[in-house]
Amino acid sequence: MLANIKNAADFIRKATSFEPETGIILGTGLGGLVNEIEIAHTLAYENIPNFPLSTVEGHSGKLILGKLGNKKVVAMQGRFHFYEGYDMQEVTFPIRVLKYLGIRELFLSNASGGVNPDFEIGDLMIINDHINHFPSNPLIGANIPELGPRFPDMSEAYDPELIGKAKKVAHALGIPVQEGVYLGLSGPTFETPAEYKYMRVLGADTVGMSTVPEVIVARHMGIACFAISIITDLGVPGKIVKITHEEVQHVAALAEKKMTQIMKEMMK
Repeated sequence: MLANIKNAADFIRKATSFEPETGIILGTGLGGLVNEIEIAHTLAYENIPNFPLSTVEGHSGKLILGKLGNKKVVAMQGRFHFYEGYDMQEVTFPIRVLKYLGIRELFLSNASGGVNPDFEIGDLMIINDHINHFPSNPLIGANIPELGPRFPDMSEAYDPELIGKAKKVAHALGIPVQEGVYLGLSGPTFETPAEYKYMRVLGADTVGMSTVPEVIVARHMGIACFAISIITDLGVPGKIVKITHEEVQHVAALAEKKMTQIMKEMMK
């Protein structure tokens, strides 16, 4: 695996001569942040050695390198999911590559279902913790010491300093934000009412099908993480309605401008 990681990073470095400081992962319907980046280079995933390919609508499958605010960034316009049939090492492979490109912090976004009764569709939630409810963990298997420790600490999976900055920025911009716990599930089905209730009992505020594996691997490699969920549907008794992937993308796109403002100001 290490050779494949270095091979992909070397290819990107030679193709772009770009040294990013910050990584960004854009979730379902949230690729518009790319419009705010002063793009220097664009690489299709299919052209990067050993990279998986996005198979989900709303994930375009491009690596964008450029400047956002005052930061040199590398943005993944489209991520990978366990439900696509990839194993956890494949899902998180790009995070390893971004680390070898030089990133020190990782910004993530996702579309999620809200199970906190105080949440509404279109809300932004800053993630302050997560629950790994996937059937696996990306660190299972032989540990490679060069990548990180055998038993990484996860007591601060989401960086307190970045969370504090985000709340200050949101307040200054007049953008209301929620804060809470994200629970990661394998998908690809949306949850049943009983499952939503179960997730709330476990302590979740939102549920989704991404982010958790990526953050585990990022923390394994010493990368500071910050993440925002856009609440695209509700799993609250009395508010549960039938939902489609197209509707999730639509709601995410409507709320995206607020998320983009926050992240852009944080970069400054």
